[in-house]
Amino acid sequence: MPSLKSLFTGVSLCCAIVPFTAPAQAAENPLRNLQDWLYDNHRAELNGFAEMRTGLRTDRDLDEKDASINEARLQLSLSKLLDWGTFKCKTDLVGDGVDDEKRLELRELNLLFSPMANMDVKVGRQVLTWGTGDMLFINDLFPKDWVSFFIGRDDAYLKAPTDAVKTSFFFDTASIDVVYMPVFNNSAYIDGSRLSYWNSVLGRNAGRDFIFDDHERNSFAEDDSVAMRISQNVGGVEYALYGYHGFWSTPKGLDPVAMRLTYPELAVYGGSIRTGLGRGIANVEFGYYDSLDDQNGENPYLPNSEIRVLGGYELELGQDLTGSIQYYLEYKQDYDEYVRFLPPGTQKDDEYRSLLTLRLTKLLLDQTLRLSGFAYFSSTDNDCYLRAKANYKITDQWAIEAGSNIFLGADDHTFFGQFEDNTNIFAGLRWNF
Repeated sequence: MPSLKSLFTGVSLCCAIVPFTAPAQAAENPLRNLQDWLYDNHRAELNGFAEMRTGLRTDRDLDEKDASINEARLQLSLSKLLDWGTFKCKTDLVGDGVDDEKRLELRELNLLFSPMANMDVKVGRQVLTWGTGDMLFINDLFPKDWVSFFIGRDDAYLKAPTDAVKTSFFFDTASIDVVYMPVFNNSAYIDGSRLSYWNSVLGRNAGRDFIFDDHERNSFAEDDSVAMRISQNVGGVEYALYGYHGFWSTPKGLDPVAMRLTYPELAVYGGSIRTGLGRGIANVEFGYYDSLDDQNGENPYLPNSEIRVLGGYELELGQDLTGSIQYYLEYKQDYDEYVRFLPPGTQKDDEYRSLLTLRLTKLLLDQTLRLSGFAYFSSTDNDCYLRAKANYKITDQWAIEAGSNIFLGADDHTFFGQFEDNTNIFAGLRWNF
């Protein structure tokens, strides 16, 4: 078992940011005064939070550090109302004890304006999302941060920022959103630097001993992508159609000569429906993933095309108790060709991969305590992933949180099974202002 020492090494990183007892009521609050002055004189709002998070792996992983997360974070969010639009900047200053570095993360830097009454334009760095899935994404091809998701950062950090121009049109018949990304923004994938993973080249799990690098796509206007959504609400039913042309958001390809991961070209066409059903809300979503670089499935180093579908249902089970369930299916196209051209000794994927998810959320103590659990289970992979969290609001400004990321699997090569040694527990303290 790892030493508890690493649970406390992050304290020194955040003492200057996060005091560990709520401050006494003071006659003057300089921060509050600054916020009021910005709003009254410049129509600007300043808010944010300071927090510390720390966590440990519960099992010994020889390729990774004992601490899964150990960081202090200060987020500042500034928005200013202009005569012709809104400016927003959101940035995080992070002291990372696991990677032993300090870094500045720009989450948002954008302008929002309306050149016409039925048109909005947002230009710059922004966090984008759409679709109907709960922690499952089919037509949402915007970048994600899977490292943050698996090590215990706040759920908001699963959605990574995108440099884009988003244009929205509003008509009586439908709403149209078009997002143009002039430079490809990839998802933060599992490369071995923070989480161990199944390495198909080595035929074993790897971690910091084999960091899997990628071929970056960073040519302006050449490595670009575009996404579109057409949506409408008819009689309480939400309909949407989606389109995307760009690249796989995680590096699904492999350059066998350079031994580096690649981002093959991808087009996605899909749709979704969400509506009230009985005492709850039901949703269905589907997408066809057209792998443009390997449409016949004959290149074993590129991903095959896929059909992805999901269905979900959410309802209130009792007082302050909600639950939801989802079923998700991936169907690999041209499977016979995929198997025929697979290099000898390579672990093959299944033709079908299914997932069942279950979420339960309970509010207690006048809704100041939130208990939540989210479970993924795959009957085809015979593995699962369990997320449990407890969040308690001490005051309107102060909150504490604790949780776990538990991975289980019969085989090392399945999606969740490969992360079994990364099972971790974590805790955090946050001050909002």
